[in-house]
Amino acid sequence: MASKINTSFTSLPTQKCRRTNQSSSFSSTAVSNPQLLSTLGNFKVLPLEIFHLVLRCLSVKDIGMLSMVSKAVNQHIINYTSTSSGSKRLLLQDFHNPELPNTSEDSDLLGYYRALGLLFKRCTLLLPTKERLKYTHKILSEVSCFKFSGCATPLQCLGLSCYGMFLQALTAGWDELECHRVYNFLCELTSLPRRMQTVVCNKPGSARRLELRIRLFCRNVLLDHWSHQSDTAFWLTRILKPWPMVNQARLLYIIFGPISPQDGQVIWREMIDAPTDESSMKGLADAIKLLYDTGTKEWTADDVISLVDELSVVPREWLLENNARLLIQSGNNICFTFMASKAVNGRAIELARLIVFLALVCEKELYCMDWTVKMMQKVCKVFSTAVERNNFLESVANAFTCVTMEMLQPVIYGDHNEDDNVFLNLFHLLHAQANFHKEVLYLTMSTLSS
Repeated sequence: MASKINTSFTSLPTQKCRRTNQSSSFSSTAVSNPQLLSTLGNFKVLPLEIFHLVLRCLSVKDIGMLSMVSKAVNQHIINYTSTSSGSKRLLLQDFHNPELPNTSEDSDLLGYYRALGLLFKRCTLLLPTKERLKYTHKILSEVSCFKFSGCATPLQCLGLSCYGMFLQALTAGWDELECHRVYNFLCELTSLPRRMQTVVCNKPGSARRLELRIRLFCRNVLLDHWSHQSDTAFWLTRILKPWPMVNQARLLYIIFGPISPQDGQVIWREMIDAPTDESSMKGLADAIKLLYDTGTKEWTADDVISLVDELSVVPREWLLENNARLLIQSGNNICFTFMASKAVNGRAIELARLIVFLALVCEKELYCMDWTVKMMQKVCKVFSTAVERNNFLESVANAFTCVTMEMLQPVIYGDHNEDDNVFLNLFHLLHAQANFHKEVLYLTMSTLSS
């Protein structure tokens, strides 16, 4: 694409135009091209170097507005951004100290790169998508922190986030076909599919640094800067859909799962070893809701429920309490659809145990227990016969007893440490059972009285 850029003014003299009978080479060029003369306006009297000085005094937003004045001015701005002095001035790189002293730009680097992306969007407006991408890559490739593994301290760097903000401003409003090309272009530059294959086909945690790099690139460049959920869902779909469901679940965990606050690496045993908290689950729950609620044609309800099912065994089977917490945080629709799927497929005993842990999470987090009872009541309607419903309700009662005995066993045999939460968890479960059955009684009595 660089060969198509107009470079006819690069050899202009540095002297200002004098009011003499002798014309400068800039004036000669302009006069020889009447169309160029008419579209340059007042800038026609300026040598190129002076025009560049003018650009250097303008903010990025103002340069973006100026680029829309005419095709000739736009071409001059493209030439300016391609020069070493122009790119050095425009590509601020203080990503490890993200403040912009002595500038008239937005107050932070992310805002600055949003404005820069809009400038490039306007400058390349008339070019085909492929050429626009090549041009922007040629300029941005000078910045090492924009590269997949370009920064030695990625957790303390705003480079990828600025790159993502730039791309968001550049591609906002592009149709799906063009955005597909953007994703393919990025995959080609970064070898992203090959890197993803390495982490999804090997043992979880065997390539921790690569997992971290994939997470940072996907979150900071592709996912986190969109204001509309449909846009975020589009890019997340591009990341996940090329892979089988089991690999989709692994990637989802890498990108949105819990991480260590010390080194940012994915914690693979978080869901297996002990009950977790809302913050550890939030990213995964939000991603699942995103795919389910945006109504994209590439994700059916069955697809999302299958993904949740696969996710609950990454890297091995989760504690059922953590599975229940994920369903609660994912919202009523996903929770019910997941449970109804188990009811339809004859997995009533699994479903009954899940009810117990939904009640336990509600008790721990001080959610209303009637939510669990109403969810169970709604699931009961999925069973086709009264016998199946009664068997399910009996299974729920038995599940409370079984889970209580499972939690009591370490206490009886002393198989626990003094600093663990065995007693506290048992305490919560007993209160959950009492409050659950209280809500069942309320529901039964209100039905009888009506």
